[in-house]
Amino acid sequence: MPAPMPIKGVTAALALAAALSWAAAGAAELGAAEVRAILAEGGAGTQGLSQKDLSGIDLAGIDFRGANLFATNLTGSDLSGADLSGANLDRAKLIEADLTGADLSGASLFATLFHGATLTGVNFSDTRMVADLGGMDLTGADFSGATLGADMRNQPMGLMRTSLKGAKLHGADFRGADLSRTALDFADMSGADLTGANLTRAEMAGINLTGANLTDADVTDADVARAKLVGIIGRASVHGWETLRNLDQATLD
Repeated sequence: MPAPMPIKGVTAALALAAALSWAAAGAAELGAAEVRAILAEGGAGTQGLSQKDLSGIDLAGIDFRGANLFATNLTGSDLSGADLSGANLDRAKLIEADLTGADLSGASLFATLFHGATLTGVNFSDTRMVADLGGMDLTGADFSGATLGADMRNQPMGLMRTSLKGAKLHGADFRGADLSRTALDFADMSGADLTGANLTRAEMAGINLTGANLTDADVTDADVARAKLVGIIGRASVHGWETLRNLDQATLD
């Protein structure tokens, strides 16, 4: 049996696999009018848009609710205000797409590529996600009820989880979200609402949690080396505080 893939290489491997898949697919291009026609005729969840090339077109405000957009190329497209709730966006390419104000609530986002995308005001609530959002501006984003953590029952390629390393998450909503084993190193989560969130074994070295609400959050075995843990709301109710790794290296008040 081959050795498991190193953790750091998993996200890059997923991105490379998606890119190679697209190079081989040679999917036909569709215009905005054709997309609307497919959605109107076939309804949400049809196969009509899966693996198609929809790059660089204006799809602002379109209703994609429940649509199958598996491996669809949406690079550079305008999806501002679009309703993508419940859509299957696994392995989709949203590179440099404009998703301002888009609704992705309940969407499936496994190995979805977001590099360079505009994500201002995006609703990620109740999504299931394994993606790289490292360094992105997600100020005030809604991740409430989302599953971003690693599913330890299904890890055939090594540890697959969402990365929010260095992301701007000031004031973001993570109430009830699963962030277990998620990479949150050096993320700015100041003022974020993490009420009831699962942060077990999360990587939070250098994270800024100034003024964040951690009421009833679970931080068991999370790594907080060099983290800023000042003005934490609900600290007395946090589960697993005594198990935090490298707490002696964190900044506390």
